[in-house]
Amino acid sequence: MQLSYKSCKVAENINLSEDIYKLKVEGDYDIKAGQFFMIKSLNEEPILPRPISVHDFEEGYVSFLYQKKGRGTSIMAKLNVNDEIKLTGPLGNGFDAENIKGKIAVVAGGIGIAPMLYTVKSLKNCDIDLYVGFKDEVYEVDEFKKFVSNIYIATESGKYGYKGYVTDIFSPFEYNAVLCCGPEVMMEKVVKVCRDYATPIFVSMEKHMACGIGACLGCTCETKDGNKRVCKDGPVFYGRDVFINA
Repeated sequence: MQLSYKSCKVAENINLSEDIYKLKVEGDYDIKAGQFFMIKSLNEEPILPRPISVHDFEEGYVSFLYQKKGRGTSIMAKLNVNDEIKLTGPLGNGFDAENIKGKIAVVAGGIGIAPMLYTVKSLKNCDIDLYVGFKDEVYEVDEFKKFVSNIYIATESGKYGYKGYVTDIFSPFEYNAVLCCGPEVMMEKVVKVCRDYATPIFVSMEKHMACGIGACLGCTCETKDGNKRVCKDGPVFYGRDVFINA
């Protein structure tokens, strides 16, 4: 099975912080919170597309928050309004937003905040707190203010909020469920403390992907039921089922 790519026009591509960009493209899709797209430029190189999670979705436009790190994302960062790119999706399972209820904690680290905006917008009848950690500069947090009750920020440099790690200020004690995305070392700590408190936790895993449909087996992660494909079986897993070995 091969992916079918659709050419889309860029509506916006702005630099929010150092190496952090928000790309908005035209298109109507049926998207679940936590899903992702495979994105590639019209240039021949790089051949492989890049998996980017959905940051937000409004009628006629889908947005992606991404970090410029390698060749693919460096090409993306140079896109201008009305340029064309190829994308396919949405892919993956996403968060089961319809069945997540009660008081919810969303815990994100750095670019792990990317899938969480559309996620909190998709949760209904929930009281949501956002915990987010950054190294130094804070970005995109203001977009969450209309959808969450409280925002708790930690920065390693101490420039904003608590000086330290977001895991230092988070406890799952009062929450009915926790949604988490970020560096594996952070998610490992969050999963452990949630297990200690018997709090349900859902994690969005990030892996390098080549195909996006589970054919190449290049993005496997270890679970209690054996190896699973992050692109096809995830990217969202029950925290109690997945082994995160940071």
